Amino acid sequence: MTATHKDLTTSIPINNMSPKIEANLNEIMAACHAVIASGRSILGPAVKKFETDFSIYLGAKHCIGLANGTESIELGLKALGIGKSSVVATVANAGMYTTTALLAIGAHPFFIDVDLTTRNTTLSEVNRAIDAGVNAVVVTHLYGLATPEIASIAKLCAQKGIPLLEDCAQAHGAEIDGKLVGTFGDAGSFSFYPTKNLGALGDGGAIVTNRSDIAEKMHQLRQYGWSTKYRVEIPGARNSRLDEIQAAILSVFLPKLDKANARRREIAARYTTHINNPKVQTPEQTGTEFVAHLYVVQCSQRDQLREHLQQMKISSDIHYPIPDYSQPIFGNYFGGVSLPNTEHLAKEILTLPCYPELTDAEVDLVIAAVNSWQS
Repeated sequence: MTATHKDLTTSIPINNMSPKIEANLNEIMAACHAVIASGRSILGPAVKKFETDFSIYLGAKHCIGLANGTESIELGLKALGIGKSSVVATVANAGMYTTTALLAIGAHPFFIDVDLTTRNTTLSEVNRAIDAGVNAVVVTHLYGLATPEIASIAKLCAQKGIPLLEDCAQAHGAEIDGKLVGTFGDAGSFSFYPTKNLGALGDGGAIVTNRSDIAEKMHQLRQYGWSTKYRVEIPGARNSRLDEIQAAILSVFLPKLDKANARRREIAARYTTHINNPKVQTPEQTGTEFVAHLYVVQCSQRDQLREHLQQMKISSDIHYPIPDYSQPIFGNYFGGVSLPNTEHLAKEILTLPCYPELTDAEVDLVIAAVNSWQS
């Protein structure tokens, strides 16, 4: 590395969409023009093409485009038979997104802990939830890492007759033994928020599944519960459709996903190799199970490190600072819940810039800034 303490004059954001848009602008504009020229703006050929291509990419039979990732979780759970008063196992360290979806359908979260190293849940925690009588399980593949025990979790849920939804919002393209996340459980939810590994230029989401019955319900749930136009047959539906223009943009970015993920891993590996501050713990993942949506370090003096990085013009963030059950919205409702690993991580985690357009020189500046910090 060539960056030194004196070189740290460049402002490096936590994410920067501009280089990606600029590099693909001609394709993006052509895709948008084709949609406009077609006269089809809702559930037209662009959505169908993306749904087909994304399902083929994942190795799933069905993909149903939706308005955003949170509604993908919400409607996906409804398609699995989850509703008012259902109890659903979920982690509490993933930004409240699944919990928000549960509240929207009147279901109750059963919070499960995570592993300190992977920051994802474990087979033993899922087993604890099933023994407690949950009606479904949501497994979040956090920070771009495929939950290591997802195959065993899926097998357990199938044996017990418990529906399993995978939250893949941060893990597009992550795989274990050649099998991509989203295809282990009964269904997988995805977000296409712009900063995701596969992101649109606005909101978007999807449910993927190998089950035809779930796919059929999802097609109805995303459009008022219609079985045929204006004939409503299932309750709890809404208007949640992936936009044609966003689908067309996603079709521009999908063929580039694996290359972008490889670059993310390259950046993450560079960080892990060269960050040599004894007070900063780096993640260990390096293979295709990790698509490096976020690069999250741990530090017992996290706030001081973050302040130092800010002074060095390096942006950082905390994903996520408050366990779901400690959110103000709940007051003392979950006062009896305590997940030691989740709470420990919330106090120490810090996200460094990690996106494909980050240059090697910028990566070196981030490394130098972290290494130069002395508490």
